[in-house]
Amino acid sequence: MKRTIVTVASLTGALGLLLTWPGLAGAEDYYRATKGYRVEPHDEPPRYVRNLSKTQFEQFRDVDWLNVGLDFRTRYEYRENDLRRRQDATTGATLNKWRDDPDNLWLLRTRAYVGIQDILDPLRFAVEFEDARSYNGLYERTVADINEFELIQGYAELYFDNALGQNRPLSIRAGRQSLELLDRRLLGNNQFRNTTNNFEGFRVRFGKKQNNWDLDTFAFQPIERLKYKFDRADEDTWFYGGVLSIRQWSDFITIQPYFLGRKQNGDVTNSVAANRKPDTDIYAPGLRVYGVVPGTGLDFDADINKQFGRFGELNSARTAQSLRQHDALAYSLETGYSFDHDWKPRASLYYGYGTGDKQSGDGNNQRFDAFFGFNQPWSRNDFFSWDNIHAPKARLEFKPYKDVRIDTAYSAYWQESETGGWNRANLRDRTGQSGSFLGHEFDIRMRHKLNPYVDWSLSYARFEPGNFTRSFDKSVSATDGPFTSEATNFFYFEVSLNAFGDGKI
Repeated sequence: MKRTIVTVASLTGALGLLLTWPGLAGAEDYYRATKGYRVEPHDEPPRYVRNLSKTQFEQFRDVDWLNVGLDFRTRYEYRENDLRRRQDATTGATLNKWRDDPDNLWLLRTRAYVGIQDILDPLRFAVEFEDARSYNGLYERTVADINEFELIQGYAELYFDNALGQNRPLSIRAGRQSLELLDRRLLGNNQFRNTTNNFEGFRVRFGKKQNNWDLDTFAFQPIERLKYKFDRADEDTWFYGGVLSIRQWSDFITIQPYFLGRKQNGDVTNSVAANRKPDTDIYAPGLRVYGVVPGTGLDFDADINKQFGRFGELNSARTAQSLRQHDALAYSLETGYSFDHDWKPRASLYYGYGTGDKQSGDGNNQRFDAFFGFNQPWSRNDFFSWDNIHAPKARLEFKPYKDVRIDTAYSAYWQESETGGWNRANLRDRTGQSGSFLGHEFDIRMRHKLNPYVDWSLSYARFEPGNFTRSFDKSVSATDGPFTSEATNFFYFEVSLNAFGDGKI
């Protein structure tokens, strides 16, 4: 479908003002991507998907109503002294036992996508399958790595092209869906991980990202991933919200006020103890702004979120619950500078903050809930999320050759609450005597687009434990000290194959 582009500069002053009025401007493309590191939401449909008319198959040049995609990715990972918490493969219980042997893991992921648009409008469809597997690992197999023969998207959509004005559509989707919003820290489909975050429910979008404003609303039940069975929706939980994007001044700034919420209906009488859960009701209003400072090379991306509501906890026997007042805060700020150089270097500074619980068992819970966020911007090792954290970071990105991108960073991590614990490592000192410094990390990554069909990358990250982490060294406490004070090393090599190329013909 061809789109008519309205160039305001070519019209008279009065008509230009009319076309740029927030309620009317619809044909001009206002969307500007953030320059923030790994916080730009993935495209819809997914990036490996191509319109069939734009593939290498010339006989399908007129088939512009069909989107197709076939993608295969393999990654080799070497992890030494991994600090991420592990779970028992049978019971789901968190394990606190140290394994000092390194892991050599092969991850394989295949995805396929078919989408129909335009030809049956307003009715559209999309289906996406994924097969995720792991081999050669020494650790327990988890749903982060394995999800065999799974439907990750399957929805019907009513798409009314000009329902809200010129080139301003109304979209209503129902079914299984995967999406990313804002800076991915609260809602991401987690493309780096071998498996995908997805949901079942409804999504209604007023406008689209090219408009000077759009409103994206949703009400979803999260999908519970099952390694070898068909996934199911968590019928006890609803994740809902709305994001308003204001791009009237997008050459300089994009403003995104938003509201998210999570409601979990508890079940403390389930006959299976592992399936029991408490009541939870969290409300999370926030504001994100990003853009550039004209004429300076400076850019910025900031997000702040305040959470309140109630937070349920089960007792140690998982037979009763207590409700605590939920009161948490988090914010994130990145500022960068792009140099005028052939290598297109960008240097950036980042600071992230999220509150942690001050005292377990009292009437208040201060640990920030990161919902379904993407953790890679926090740590290449995947050690941290947006809770109980102070995280300053310095990063450098550049392109030394065509289609080659390199980035490197130094990060440090402290607990916001010394008694709140390190969630992703399942380490907590309720006395607060172990200090707050978790450690610091160096990482470097290179990505290369070999040709329109093949991309490959390699990366190395090293994490040096801080005083809090070293206090759990197994040599200090042979009974329950699950970790080592030695550094963590993480290396990976990844190759991605796209059957339909990059769409540039």
